[in-house]
Order: sequence, then structure tokens, then C-alpha cells
Amino acid sequence: MLKIENLVKKYGNFTAVDNLSLELNRGDIYGFVGPNGAGKTTTMRVVATLMEATSGTVLVDGINVAHHPVQVRGKIGYMPDFFGVYDNLKVDEYMDFYGSCYGLSKTDRNRRSDELLELVNLQDKKENYVDTLSRGMKQRLCLARSLIHNPELLILDEPASGMDPRARIEMKGILKALKDMNKTILISSHILHELAELCSSIGIIERGILVYSGEIKDIMWKLTGKTILEITVLSDVDKAVSLLREQPLVEDITGEDNTLEVSYSGSDDDMVKLLKMLINQDIPVMSFTKEEGSLEEVFMEVTKEYENRNME
Repeated sequence: MLKIENLVKKYGNFTAVDNLSLELNRGDIYGFVGPNGAGKTTTMRVVATLMEATSGTVLVDGINVAHHPVQVRGKIGYMPDFFGVYDNLKVDEYMDFYGSCYGLSKTDRNRRSDELLELVNLQDKKENYVDTLSRGMKQRLCLARSLIHNPELLILDEPASGMDPRARIEMKGILKALKDMNKTILISSHILHELAELCSSIGIIERGILVYSGEIKDIMWKLTGKTILEITVLSDVDKAVSLLREQPLVEDITGEDNTLEVSYSGSDDDMVKLLKMLINQDIPVMSFTKEEGSLEEVFMEVTKEYENRNME
């Protein structure tokens, strides 16, 4: 659905995006992670046809963004990190205005507006003026506006920025609903744990360079080569520890009471064999789970490794 190849964006001698490549399949939710100034917003603006690349190629559903921007705009919905609203309009007038910009008939505008205001839980605010809405409501309205023409690709730059905890929970629920609709979403955020819950893959960008891209668990494995297993046993803790220490793929064991945290370098198939071994040795295993590394851990590990490489 989205293919970026060797994207470069320069401002004079400053390189904001440096040879970035990534690909999103239809239905993917891809999280863009990086500090301020890393190049996330610049990349999104190029994809949204709002900025020309210095070099490289961006394709949306096979259409070249630079060559056919108008055609691409019909396929994308863009929600910037800072946006303006028309304060002298009521909510339904605001939605109607944007629907008309995309050439929708009055009937289709009314239908889409009602559906989307219900999706973002603003159906009871139709007659309210936009400037009377809270910040969270305004952001949800802008998300609804970006969906008015039923785009296939959503580009959401910090959609939960500045929201209070309740508003962030509401926004997360909306994004999950969009995921169920099989929308393809490119989303940036500093709220890392929420990206981890939503995204199928993430990309970590640092100083314009896409340092890592892929599933969180795959990135953690690439960085550390090990997994943390949490094993809880009903009894025989000492026997379980002794058996685990005999296994060549077990690197370390920690834990309290009946719950053990096992640093393990084996594959998923190896984990199945490890569990089977414990059961065959009459260890009463209550739970056996693989802990995924948090997005915060991934981000810190990747950026630390990147900084170390640059200092060498």
C-alpha cells in the first residue's frame, strides 16, 4: 500500500531524511518512533504530497506521489501534529465543508459525517461550534475529517499529542476500530507503550536514518539474541531451577517465590521442548509465558547502539 525507496530530504546542507526505505502492506499499522527532529514529520509530509523529496521514490497503492499528487490525495487521509480548525463553523458544517472539498454529494456527505462522528464519539456535538470543543474533541474531529473520503491510507502525526489520559484512551479505541476496518495506518507518537499495543510493526528513526524496522519482538531478538520466559510453578521450585540450569540454552534464572524469570536463547520450538521437559519431570507448571520487550526498551537499546556506532 505504501512503498518508500531511498527517500532523501535536504534543507540546504542539513539532511532531514537520509536514504529512508520502508514498505507497508494493506492493513498494516506501522509506528514511527523517534525523538523530535528525527525526520518523522518530514517523511509523513512527503508521503502526504505536502512536501517534495530531494530524491527517492514514494508510491501509494502503486501511484508515484511526486508525479500524481492529486490522485494520491484521494487515497490518503492526513492528520498533522499541529492543525487548524475553522472556529466559526459548527461540527456538522465543518465535516460538510471537507466532504465538499473531496467532491462528495450532499447525501454522501451527510451519511459519511454521521458515520464518522459516531465513530469518534462526537455525534452529540453536531450543533456545537468547533471552538467550544476540548482539545481532545478537536483532535477526534480532525481524525474524522481525514476519513471523510474513505481513504485507504491514514497518515497520523502524533494524533494523541497533548491529550489527557481519558482522551488518549478514547483515541486508542478509535484507532483499534480503524484497524478492524483494515485501514493501512502510518502513525507517529511519543507515547511508546500505546504504539506497542496498536502496531503490527515499528520503525525507529534517528537523525533522519531509519535505524531499525520490523516487529518489536524481532527487533528485541536481533538486539539481544535472547527471550525472557516467565515460569510459575505450584511447588518444587528448587527442583525446577536445578533442571533449568542444566539446559544449555538457559543463560540466567532470577525470580521470587514460585515465579522464575529465565533468560533463554532458544527458538519457539526449543521453548516447547523446555516446557515438555519440565512436565515430564513432574514439575507442576502453572504458567509458561514469553515476555515481549517493551517499546521503551527497544527504543533505548536501538538509539544507544546507534550513538555508540557514531562515536567509534
